[in-house]
Amino acid sequence: MKNQEEIRRYLEACREEFWQRVFSEETAYLAAHLAGSKDILSVGCGPAIIEGELLKRGFFVTGLDVSAEALACAPDGLRGVTGRAEELPFPDESFDGVIFVASLQFVDDYRLALERAEAVLRPGGKLIAMLLNTGSAFFQAMLDDPESYVQHLRHTDTGAIEKAAARFFELHTEYYLGIRGADIFQSRNPAEAALYILRGTKKG
Repeated sequence: MKNQEEIRRYLEACREEFWQRVFSEETAYLAAHLAGSKDILSVGCGPAIIEGELLKRGFFVTGLDVSAEALACAPDGLRGVTGRAEELPFPDESFDGVIFVASLQFVDDYRLALERAEAVLRPGGKLIAMLLNTGSAFFQAMLDDPESYVQHLRHTDTGAIEKAAARFFELHTEYYLGIRGADIFQSRNPAEAALYILRGTKKG
Protein backbone atom coordinates (compact mmCIF):
# COMPACT_ATOMS: atom_id res chain seq x y z
CA MET A 1 0.00 0.00 0.00
CA LYS A 2 1.88 2.97 -1.32
CA ASN A 3 -0.54 5.84 -0.80
CA GLN A 4 -3.54 7.08 1.12
CA GLU A 5 -6.00 6.20 -1.65
CA GLU A 6 -4.87 2.57 -1.75
CA ILE A 7 -5.06 2.38 2.04
CA ARG A 8 -8.55 3.92 2.01
CA ARG A 9 -9.78 1.37 -0.57
CA TYR A 10 -8.20 -1.49 1.40
CA LEU A 11 -9.82 -0.42 4.68
CA GLU A 12 -13.16 -0.03 2.92
CA ALA A 13 -12.91 -3.56 1.52
CA CYS A 14 -11.91 -4.92 4.92
CA ARG A 15 -15.22 -3.79 6.37
CA GLU A 16 -17.13 -6.09 4.02
CA GLU A 17 -18.75 -9.09 5.70
CA PHE A 18 -16.80 -11.58 3.58
CA TRP A 19 -13.40 -10.21 4.59
CA GLN A 20 -14.49 -9.89 8.22
CA ARG A 21 -15.22 -13.62 8.19
CA VAL A 22 -11.85 -14.38 6.56
CA PHE A 23 -10.02 -12.26 9.14
CA SER A 24 -11.91 -13.97 11.96
CA GLU A 25 -10.77 -17.40 10.74
CA GLU A 26 -7.18 -16.24 10.32
CA THR A 27 -7.15 -14.63 13.77
CA ALA A 28 -8.46 -17.80 15.40
CA TYR A 29 -5.78 -19.88 13.67
CA LEU A 30 -2.99 -17.53 14.71
CA ALA A 31 -4.19 -17.29 18.31
CA ALA A 32 -4.39 -21.06 18.62
CA HIS A 33 -0.93 -21.72 17.22
CA LEU A 34 0.74 -18.82 19.03
CA ALA A 35 -0.58 -20.02 22.40
CA GLY A 36 2.16 -19.76 25.02
CA SER A 37 3.88 -16.92 23.15
CA LYS A 38 3.75 -13.33 24.37
CA ASP A 39 5.80 -10.98 22.16
CA ILE A 40 4.73 -11.23 18.51
CA LEU A 41 6.16 -9.50 15.45
CA SER A 42 3.90 -9.19 12.41
CA VAL A 43 5.88 -8.45 9.26
CA GLY A 44 4.10 -6.51 6.52
CA CYS A 45 1.13 -5.79 8.76
CA GLY A 46 -0.36 -2.86 6.83
CA PRO A 47 -3.08 -1.21 8.95
CA ALA A 48 -2.90 -4.22 11.30
CA ILE A 49 -6.52 -5.34 11.37
CA ILE A 50 -5.80 -8.94 12.41
CA GLU A 51 -3.03 -7.76 14.70
CA GLY A 52 -5.59 -5.60 16.49
CA GLU A 53 -7.63 -8.72 17.21
CA LEU A 54 -4.54 -10.47 18.57
CA LEU A 55 -4.03 -7.52 20.93
CA LYS A 56 -7.54 -8.10 22.26
CA ARG A 57 -6.56 -11.72 22.97
CA GLY A 58 -3.69 -10.67 25.18
CA PHE A 59 -0.70 -10.80 22.85
CA PHE A 60 1.88 -8.00 22.76
CA VAL A 61 2.17 -7.18 19.07
CA THR A 62 4.76 -5.21 17.11
CA GLY A 63 3.79 -4.48 13.53
CA LEU A 64 6.36 -3.71 10.85
CA ASP A 65 5.48 -2.28 7.45
CA VAL A 66 7.19 -0.24 4.75
CA SER A 67 4.24 2.18 4.75
CA ALA A 68 4.12 4.72 7.56
CA GLU A 69 0.71 5.78 6.20
CA ALA A 70 -0.67 2.26 6.69
CA LEU A 71 0.76 2.05 10.20
CA ALA A 72 -0.91 5.35 11.04
CA CYS A 73 -4.24 3.52 10.63
CA ALA A 74 -3.25 0.71 13.02
CA PRO A 75 -5.21 0.20 16.25
CA ASP A 76 -4.18 1.62 19.58
CA GLY A 77 -1.87 -0.66 21.51
CA LEU A 78 0.10 -1.83 18.49
CA ARG A 79 3.79 -0.93 18.45
CA GLY A 80 4.25 0.21 14.87
CA VAL A 81 7.67 0.29 13.22
CA THR A 82 8.37 1.44 9.68
CA GLY A 83 10.88 -0.82 7.96
CA ARG A 84 11.59 -3.59 5.48
CA ALA A 85 11.09 -7.32 6.00
CA GLU A 86 14.64 -7.96 4.80
CA GLU A 87 16.09 -5.81 7.59
CA LEU A 88 13.85 -6.21 10.68
CA PRO A 89 15.47 -3.48 12.80
CA PHE A 90 15.25 -5.30 16.12
CA PRO A 91 17.84 -6.95 18.38
CA ASP A 92 18.34 -10.69 18.00
CA GLU A 93 16.10 -12.92 20.10
CA SER A 94 13.49 -10.19 20.70
CA PHE A 95 10.27 -12.10 19.95
CA ASP A 96 8.46 -15.32 20.79
CA GLY A 97 6.70 -15.42 17.43
CA VAL A 98 7.01 -13.93 13.95
CA ILE A 99 4.01 -13.93 11.61
CA PHE A 100 3.58 -13.10 7.94
CA VAL A 101 -0.14 -12.74 7.22
CA ALA A 102 -0.27 -13.03 3.42
CA SER A 103 2.73 -10.71 3.20
CA LEU A 104 5.84 -12.83 2.60
CA GLN A 105 5.13 -13.28 -1.12
CA PHE A 106 5.10 -9.51 -1.60
CA VAL A 107 8.58 -8.73 -0.22
CA ASP A 108 11.54 -8.41 -2.57
CA ASP A 109 13.74 -11.08 -0.95
CA TYR A 110 11.80 -13.66 1.04
CA ARG A 111 14.97 -15.65 1.78
CA LEU A 112 16.54 -12.71 3.58
CA ALA A 113 13.23 -11.95 5.33
CA LEU A 114 13.11 -15.52 6.68
CA GLU A 115 16.75 -15.34 7.77
CA ARG A 116 16.04 -12.14 9.70
CA ALA A 117 12.88 -13.67 11.18
CA GLU A 118 14.95 -16.54 12.54
CA ALA A 119 17.46 -14.11 14.04
CA VAL A 120 14.91 -12.01 15.93
CA LEU A 121 13.18 -15.07 17.38
CA ARG A 122 14.06 -16.37 20.81
CA PRO A 123 15.14 -20.04 21.14
CA GLY A 124 12.17 -22.22 20.32
CA GLY A 125 10.34 -19.24 18.79
CA LYS A 126 7.49 -19.77 16.36
CA LEU A 127 7.07 -18.80 12.72
CA ILE A 128 3.68 -18.67 11.02
CA ALA A 129 3.72 -17.67 7.35
CA MET A 130 0.29 -17.59 5.74
CA LEU A 131 0.97 -17.83 2.02
CA LEU A 132 -1.62 -17.30 -0.70
CA ASN A 133 -2.23 -20.68 -2.33
CA THR A 134 -1.64 -19.76 -5.95
CA GLY A 135 -3.16 -23.05 -7.10
CA SER A 136 -6.57 -22.35 -5.59
CA ALA A 137 -9.68 -21.28 -7.47
CA PHE A 138 -9.95 -18.32 -5.09
CA PHE A 139 -6.52 -17.03 -6.07
CA GLN A 140 -7.23 -17.50 -9.76
CA ALA A 141 -10.43 -15.48 -9.40
CA MET A 142 -8.52 -12.65 -7.72
CA LEU A 143 -5.87 -12.82 -10.43
CA ASP A 144 -8.57 -12.13 -13.00
CA ASP A 145 -9.43 -8.89 -11.20
CA PRO A 146 -7.06 -6.11 -12.36
CA GLU A 147 -7.85 -4.16 -9.15
CA SER A 148 -6.92 -7.02 -6.82
CA TYR A 149 -3.93 -6.69 -4.52
CA VAL A 150 -2.58 -10.02 -5.83
CA GLN A 151 -1.48 -8.16 -8.95
CA HIS A 152 1.46 -6.95 -6.80
CA LEU A 153 2.52 -10.48 -5.83
CA ARG A 154 6.24 -11.06 -6.38
CA HIS A 155 6.58 -14.77 -5.59
CA THR A 156 4.16 -17.51 -6.65
CA ASP A 157 6.31 -20.60 -5.98
CA THR A 158 5.24 -21.64 -2.48
CA GLY A 159 7.46 -24.70 -2.69
CA ALA A 160 10.56 -22.53 -3.07
CA ILE A 161 9.49 -20.41 -0.09
CA GLU A 162 8.93 -23.56 1.98
CA LYS A 163 12.41 -24.82 1.04
CA ALA A 164 13.95 -21.50 2.11
CA ALA A 165 12.09 -21.59 5.45
CA ALA A 166 13.22 -25.16 6.12
CA ARG A 167 16.81 -23.90 6.40
CA PHE A 168 15.93 -22.12 9.63
CA PHE A 169 12.81 -23.81 11.00
CA GLU A 170 11.39 -27.23 11.77
CA LEU A 171 8.32 -26.98 9.57
CA HIS A 172 4.75 -28.23 9.53
CA THR A 173 2.73 -27.25 6.47
CA GLU A 174 -0.96 -27.34 5.65
CA TYR A 175 -3.59 -26.04 3.30
CA TYR A 176 -6.23 -24.00 5.10
CA LEU A 177 -9.44 -22.01 4.69
CA GLY A 178 -11.60 -23.19 1.83
CA ILE A 179 -13.25 -20.42 -0.16
CA ARG A 180 -15.83 -20.98 -2.89
CA GLY A 181 -17.55 -17.81 -4.02
CA ALA A 182 -18.89 -16.19 -0.84
CA ASP A 183 -18.70 -19.46 1.11
CA ILE A 184 -15.92 -19.93 3.68
CA PHE A 185 -15.39 -23.41 5.07
CA GLN A 186 -12.79 -25.77 6.50
CA SER A 187 -10.81 -27.49 3.76
CA ARG A 188 -7.37 -29.00 3.26
CA ASN A 189 -8.04 -29.44 -0.45
CA PRO A 190 -5.31 -27.67 -2.47
CA ALA A 191 -7.87 -26.71 -5.12
CA GLU A 192 -10.14 -25.02 -2.56
CA ALA A 193 -7.88 -23.76 0.23
CA ALA A 194 -7.02 -20.07 -0.04
CA LEU A 195 -3.93 -20.40 2.15
CA TYR A 196 -0.83 -22.57 2.30
CA ILE A 197 0.58 -22.18 5.80
CA LEU A 198 4.17 -22.69 6.93
CA ARG A 199 4.25 -23.21 10.68
CA GLY A 200 7.73 -23.56 12.10
CA THR A 201 9.84 -23.65 15.22
CA LYS A 202 13.28 -22.07 15.28
CA LYS A 203 16.01 -24.68 14.96
CA GLY A 204 18.53 -25.12 17.73
